[in-house]
Amino acid sequence: MTPPVTPQFATDRKRPEFPQRAVITAGMPYGNKDLHFGHVGGVFIHADAMARFLRDRLGAENVMFVSGTDCYGSAIVADFEKRNPDRQALPEGSPEFEAGLMEFVTANHQRQRETLDRYSVAPDLFAASALEPYRTIHERLGAEILETLYRHGHLEKRVTPQFYDAARGIFLNGRQVTGRCPIQGCKSDKAYADECSLGHQYQPSELIAPRSTLTGEEPEMRDVANWYLVVEKFGEALRPWYDGLLESGEWREYSVRDVLRYFEPPTIHMKRDEMDEQAELLASLPPHRREPGRGDSDRLVFDSIADLDAARDILSKARCRTRSGTTLVPFRLTGNLKWGLPAPVLEDLEELTFWVWPESLWAPISFTAARLSALGRPDDDWKRWWSSEDARVYQFIGEDNLYFYGLAEMAMFLGMQGEQFEVDAPEGQLRLPRIVANRHLLFLDKKASSSGKVKPPMAADLLEYYTSDQLRIHFLSLGLGLRNISFRPRPLDPAAQQGTSDPVLKDGNVLSNALNKSVRSCFYTSQKYFDRQLPGGEVSDEVRAFCEHAIIDFEEAMSRQEFHVAVEAGAKVIREMNRQWAQAKPFNEDCDPELRRQSVLDAFHMVRVAVTLMHPVAPDGTEKVREYLGVGEELWDWGRIFDTLADLLPDPASHRFAELPPKTDFFDKPECQYQ
Repeated sequence: MTPPVTPQFATDRKRPEFPQRAVITAGMPYGNKDLHFGHVGGVFIHADAMARFLRDRLGAENVMFVSGTDCYGSAIVADFEKRNPDRQALPEGSPEFEAGLMEFVTANHQRQRETLDRYSVAPDLFAASALEPYRTIHERLGAEILETLYRHGHLEKRVTPQFYDAARGIFLNGRQVTGRCPIQGCKSDKAYADECSLGHQYQPSELIAPRSTLTGEEPEMRDVANWYLVVEKFGEALRPWYDGLLESGEWREYSVRDVLRYFEPPTIHMKRDEMDEQAELLASLPPHRREPGRGDSDRLVFDSIADLDAARDILSKARCRTRSGTTLVPFRLTGNLKWGLPAPVLEDLEELTFWVWPESLWAPISFTAARLSALGRPDDDWKRWWSSEDARVYQFIGEDNLYFYGLAEMAMFLGMQGEQFEVDAPEGQLRLPRIVANRHLLFLDKKASSSGKVKPPMAADLLEYYTSDQLRIHFLSLGLGLRNISFRPRPLDPAAQQGTSDPVLKDGNVLSNALNKSVRSCFYTSQKYFDRQLPGGEVSDEVRAFCEHAIIDFEEAMSRQEFHVAVEAGAKVIREMNRQWAQAKPFNEDCDPELRRQSVLDAFHMVRVAVTLMHPVAPDGTEKVREYLGVGEELWDWGRIFDTLADLLPDPASHRFAELPPKTDFFDKPECQYQ
């Protein structure tokens, strides 16, 4: 990696700082299906663009982009049984049942990898939590985490009721029970045993109107024991850290505010008139205070989680209608589902598996370790990436998962330090990652879900209408870090009017029309007048200054993960290049030779800058431009980002570009777009 060069014409601009090494993660898609548009457009493309930029900025050897298929959990079992009704009669945990599940997740993992390949999403490792060689490393790390948290006194054994389907004679996993979320103000369209579709956590006994998805009957409640992380212990350390994130802007503001909701004191919400009717019952509750709530509800505020739990039991037995507030409740680490990663035996709790959510939180660490192991690195080399002051972890997620990555993961990582902990972790301890949470990517103005009424289009199917570069720039241009955005591809929009524009093509045309036209014009003019060579001379100061400011605009936007701003910085260069070309008309025979020489030289410099900025956005087309230019990978090296194209050529006087055949496109369009 070449040392960074100081700009010549933008010396008044302070450039952002970056770590020496970086890990980028992209969630963990469940292994029950292929990837839909939200997986790819809402998370993976953003993570890949960041990884590609950092490889160019820091050097590929200093960047690790990992993700993988989440193979375990109730969602996998539920979908497997739904698609294989003949297997439902098999006992869960039997060799035949588990073999079928393994085939199921393996096939879906392969489909997910193929879809990412088609979108040029290129993680250094796309693993799978249940498949070797990843599973062994994943299980070993999970055992280390659970045993370390236990040794430091951060775990609590809790006996809780779990749903049991008496008709089938089995405990139900989380996705085999549906009902309504008990959290005050929740607008989720579906709730499961202890988690709703918006990520709210609650006790199974609080679920409203539960039903077994297997039989449709109301399930019983039977007690089970599991290990929980006492998240409340870390609140005092985390709260000022989150407040600091609001000031620094390191995380997106709404992400921090969403996490801060969970710092509400232990609270129960209840209709005001019902509270008045149950005054005698309320007097029997543990110490609390009654406060005004929203609308027709009031709040019962308790001093501790234990008092809250006791009050909920009393109110539940009395059939009172209540909803829980968002507070720091214990976070479940283990479960009783047979299809899960085995948990180590602590005390008398045997045959437990890890609950899928905490297991997915350390999966990127185990995948980093697996990648490094494949490269022949020592077993603990992953700590240079996750536990070092000169490294940073960027975790790309959807906003529904903020509780898990933005709060539970932070508490888990702090707990690994010992009985005493600090958010600025000492060298060698897990450092708190930067969470990059995107807002909801809607489909035709509605939230799409595989389990909801509006089904999301599959990512692979979109490639029938658009190229991956067109879709990549569209998704990156939406500004998902700011607000919910609707994805409205015209071919899939039944409400689209004749003659209306396609939002995907509007963004895609920056590449397939504007940049494609500019690059072709440069090559064809060079072929006609300069024997396929770069004209001699110096790039004009005005063009260099314009490009240098655009480069720093792009770099600043990427440092903040403001991808729509970064795309616009690149688009400005493309528009200016087209404007100057249209004004000079260097391809025309009657153009002044000196004007032609300077215009083509300036245009090639803007091509050099534009394709470098767009390289993380549209890797397929920009790589094709690089090949025709006959320049090596140094074109992407941000240590040379302010160099001209001539600076990158070993011998500009003799270098010839590849001959460009007529009507060659660098940024292709599917056949259907030419009709």
